[in-house]
Amino acid sequence: MNNFVEELRWRGMIHDIMPGTEELLEKELTTAYIGFDPTSDSLHIGSLVQIMILVHFQRGGHKPLALVGGATGMVGDPSGKSKERNLLSADVLTHNLNSVKAQLEQFLDFDCGETSAEIVNNYDWFKEFNFLDFIRDVGKHITVNYMMSKDSVKSRLETGLSFTEFSYQLVQGYDFYHLNQHKACKLQLGGSDQWGNITTGTELIRRMSGGEAYAITTPLLKRADGTKFGKTAEGENIWLDAKKTSPYKFYQYWMNASDDDAKNYVRIFTLLGKEEIEKLEEEHNEAPHLRLLQQAVAKDITCRVHSVEAYDIAVSASEILFGKSTKKDLLSLSAADFLSVFDGVPQSSISILDIKEGLSVIDALAAKGGFLKSNGEARRELKGNAISINKEKVKEDYILSESDLLNDKFVLLQKGKKNYYILAID
Repeated sequence: MNNFVEELRWRGMIHDIMPGTEELLEKELTTAYIGFDPTSDSLHIGSLVQIMILVHFQRGGHKPLALVGGATGMVGDPSGKSKERNLLSADVLTHNLNSVKAQLEQFLDFDCGETSAEIVNNYDWFKEFNFLDFIRDVGKHITVNYMMSKDSVKSRLETGLSFTEFSYQLVQGYDFYHLNQHKACKLQLGGSDQWGNITTGTELIRRMSGGEAYAITTPLLKRADGTKFGKTAEGENIWLDAKKTSPYKFYQYWMNASDDDAKNYVRIFTLLGKEEIEKLEEEHNEAPHLRLLQQAVAKDITCRVHSVEAYDIAVSASEILFGKSTKKDLLSLSAADFLSVFDGVPQSSISILDIKEGLSVIDALAAKGGFLKSNGEARRELKGNAISINKEKVKEDYILSESDLLNDKFVLLQKGKKNYYILAID
């Protein structure tokens, strides 16, 4: 068991903390919640910051609640947004909620006695709440002036803010009030952009029931180069769902982190202890080229989000792409793993008849394949010993046959060390 606030402090995970919060946590087993947005059927690594907060909270001997916003997902939170988002249908939301629940169950212990995690859905208490009752029983306690003072509202006034989004802080505030009354929840956790919504909740609790409630927020995470955390160079989200982001691509995201980012990530995303991390940082500083921090981060997170087996495959796959490997290594990959390793590598289709009849390497590289621009370029590269088929060097007279097919459907062409191309059987 750890001191939750101290644990967050040394990990650099506290942005704001309401006075009295530490005293509350020291004197009693506390229930806290974080809300998760169900606008997709998978969380991404941006959500991982908040998941780790709940993990540390439970490890500190407290009870975590994960609220998935079945009701608020139909409204839309303006915090950190520049425009109104699309609203989701009930069917899509239900599917998303079930998927998000399954992911949260990978991290939190739902069967450990009084500190067991719970998942709650705010649709359960909003579905019978009609509009007139809400504005009478809840809306009267918070003034428009109070709501207008929130940064999430002020930042949108010039570009336009619908009443739907304006009311979001009241809806989220009522979530906190409901959980306070029905689950004895006294603490809300979240990103720093949620401070306005969270404090609306603490104010509602004070005004509606005379109770006390508290808040802790975490810094919004950015990469050292200023680009958005959680996205690839192409702007794609890194998802926790292996179908959306392969374990190999997930692993590579952490391996490609800069040294400055890795020093941050190892504290936020791993469960390694303070002394272990400080020792790792010293070793990394002595030999940064070994990328020990990146390796530690990638291993810890990939194993917990996916599995040890998925991590081992990702490491092996990385050796195939960046290290010394052979055709035997390629043959060890399943078709799915092969596509994960070479995700983004250009490819073209060829007929199985071409392979069965025997395809000259020059045609495979140029006329049929399209990897190189011309037969002349193909010959030059072959003469320069720059071309490999399935990791094996070939000469101008090489003929591709069925024995060259990986998983009966791929041939891997390579020029030099890093220039790859895939021929796929159509």
